[in-house]
Amino acid sequence: MLPPYVPRELVAERLPLIFPEGTPNRVYCTRELAASTVFAMLYIGAIEHTDVRLGPVHVYRMTDLQAVNSSDEQRLSYRSNLRKKSFEVPGKRWYADNTREPIRDETLREGLVAVGAVMEDKDVPTTSGKPRYALKSDLAALFDPELQGEELAAAILKWQDEHLNKGALARISLMRLGAVDQEGVLVHFPNGETRTLSYGPSSLISRAVVEVFAKRFLEKPAVLWLSESSNKVAMQDLRMASTIGLDIEAQKNLPDLILVDLGPKHPLIVFIEVVATDGAINPRRQEALFELTDKGGFKRSQVAFVTAYADRQSAGFKKTVTSLAWGSFAWFMSEPDKVVVLRDGLVRLSSLNDFFMFPD
Repeated sequence: MLPPYVPRELVAERLPLIFPEGTPNRVYCTRELAASTVFAMLYIGAIEHTDVRLGPVHVYRMTDLQAVNSSDEQRLSYRSNLRKKSFEVPGKRWYADNTREPIRDETLREGLVAVGAVMEDKDVPTTSGKPRYALKSDLAALFDPELQGEELAAAILKWQDEHLNKGALARISLMRLGAVDQEGVLVHFPNGETRTLSYGPSSLISRAVVEVFAKRFLEKPAVLWLSESSNKVAMQDLRMASTIGLDIEAQKNLPDLILVDLGPKHPLIVFIEVVATDGAINPRRQEALFELTDKGGFKRSQVAFVTAYADRQSAGFKKTVTSLAWGSFAWFMSEPDKVVVLRDGLVRLSSLNDFFMFPD
């Protein structure tokens, strides 16, 4: 049996609800090409636990005229006859033949298959051109036109909890936390003090750096400096920085955050730039901050540089990743236990294993 007919517009409307901000490769799961792919699966009945499978051809040969033919007879005809050379689909195709690769590699394999929304039939040989994809049945149920309002919202949450992996759920939870906190961002410092920052994406990342990153990656963290766009200089931070020999001038080489790790014998100074859209630790920025610590009498081995982002999928990371300085780190609010290390040289390639300390 075919599932209920669903217009592509409804699919496009629900995909961003099912795959919210924080979903890995979200753009591949929510863009128009994804809506077209899911629509085509529902249209021909390529659902898990059936023997019907979708291939990219079912998507790129679809037309507006065919898509509105909602009768079971028309849908079955499209499914059964599409691969015949004599079969003509009325109207203008949605996509050209060369869209096959983006449908297969991005929308399906890197997007919907990767997050558990679509199954790939392993019985079909990898070299075969036969259709191999089907929508998971639990996900297909979320596109039932009768499912609306609170009932739909509850069903989506249930599906996410059961089918998205722990990493994806953690990322989504963090992004949702930021989305609802509109009154201001209260930051809890390691010494028990608090400071309220004006609401914005940079403030949310700053809070995560202080409350999460500092605790996970430093032995005895303290906040030496915290600035924000609406209040670049806090006098207590300026005094604290001065007491350890850092001469920070307002509006000149000003970092977003300075943490200090008081655990080691020689304290570690950690300069952090928060990137919502721009402003990463690049080589010029790194050298300017080194000048500060050189003047303060710190060895360069006592200084670290971190660029903090919301997520690897964020526009800020994609925009600035190519400019990140060697010898620095990148950290993501959505993956708090991990850091990216931009190592400035190794003696030999085999020492990579020593550096990463892979377990036996």
